[in-house]
Amino acid sequence: MQYRRFYQAGARYFFTVVTENREPLLIENIERLRAAFRLCLTRYPFEIEAIVVLPDHLHTLWRLPEGDASFSKRWMVIKRKFSAGLPSRVVSDSKTKKREKGVWQRRFWEHCIRDENDWRRHVDYIHFNPVKHGYVAEPQAWLYSSFNDAVSKGWYESGVLLQDDFKDIDNE
Repeated sequence: MQYRRFYQAGARYFFTVVTENREPLLIENIERLRAAFRLCLTRYPFEIEAIVVLPDHLHTLWRLPEGDASFSKRWMVIKRKFSAGLPSRVVSDSKTKKREKGVWQRRFWEHCIRDENDWRRHVDYIHFNPVKHGYVAEPQAWLYSSFNDAVSKGWYESGVLLQDDFKDIDNE
């Protein structure tokens, strides 16, 4: 199957990245994940505008630098750095040939942000996700999210209640 991605330099992108078989590896290895992001940011800078990490997947919204559209390269760095040192899982021959350890699903989902309304809806979706999955009753209670930073930036009022009206965004 041929996958086509839309690459636009300097654009904003929403991503969903999932562990293989939805293994709950991310929270229990949060420092490893943070280190992978830090390494990638050092090598290939970009801005993380919003992020949420759940046990088996993450959502994030990035702004790429002007003249740079290489989000696939960035995900390769993050996935490889995170996976390094973790035990290999049972993998297929094709994954073994590609030096994959069975930690991540092969692909990721991306969406190029079209306008300010699209951006706002995706930021809200990211921050509402721990509530949607039943981990917390309100976004500010989830430790692995940029929600509280967004409140301090004035993107939300303190104590705001987000509504689950994300049917057109939900790709999980």
